[in-house]
Amino acid sequence: MTGSRMACLVFWVALGVLAGCARRAVFLTPPQPEIKAAPATPIAERKADLGEQTWNPEWDRIVEEALPPEMLSAKVARDVRPFCPRFNAMSDGDRRAYWAYFFQALAGAEAGLVPTADVRHTALEAPEKDTVTKRLVRSEGLLQLTFMDAQRYGCDFDWDKDKQLPEKDPARTILQPRNNLTCGVKILVNQLIAQRKPLLSQSGYWATLRPGGPSYRVFAKQMKNVPAVCRLTPSLGETNPATARVEPAHEAAQKLATNLK
Repeated sequence: MTGSRMACLVFWVALGVLAGCARRAVFLTPPQPEIKAAPATPIAERKADLGEQTWNPEWDRIVEEALPPEMLSAKVARDVRPFCPRFNAMSDGDRRAYWAYFFQALAGAEAGLVPTADVRHTALEAPEKDTVTKRLVRSEGLLQLTFMDAQRYGCDFDWDKDKQLPEKDPARTILQPRNNLTCGVKILVNQLIAQRKPLLSQSGYWATLRPGGPSYRVFAKQMKNVPAVCRLTPSLGETNPATARVEPAHEAAQKLATNLK
């Protein structure tokens, strides 16, 4: 066989190998999770009407992509029942959208949907010091988190960088929505899955998820626009699921809290 024919044969063999690898790569690519936009919470609607900074739909994607499989499973169905009674019957995409809405409501109650919101606690409110900053605890960002959450939950907060920046600089790692929201997901996963603690618990991370307090009532009001697919049954004569009704969140939560006693 001549040199030119040999080179040609090698070329086509190599091309075939590359084509086969490409086909296998396409075949082995895992399917992408279905991402759905969540409805706007009442505070997000109000802020949009006033032309103020509101919830960014891209934050839905951040939350939905951060959810582990356990947060889409029957393990959490009882916990979300006060707000989403049809959770078990929903698709994974709809379950992700529910959680995106949930964190939007939580951010509305915690920080008014302002990514740079922060609260410095007094010694009476929070006598412990942040184990990372060595200062009094400061709650920051959409979900009002702390730097010591980086140690507790593996969050992407960098105090060494952030302490060089102004207090409300959006470049601070703890104030960046992606870091803050994904950390919030980790905290809730730890509570629901690792600790097997209820979503609405007096010992939970966020005071807004402790039934009976004023901050919980603020959160519960934000849950009234929960995705329609979550709702249990339509009212008499209604066929449009978008208008279906569900038991008020605060009433359902009170029942659940009673049952858990």
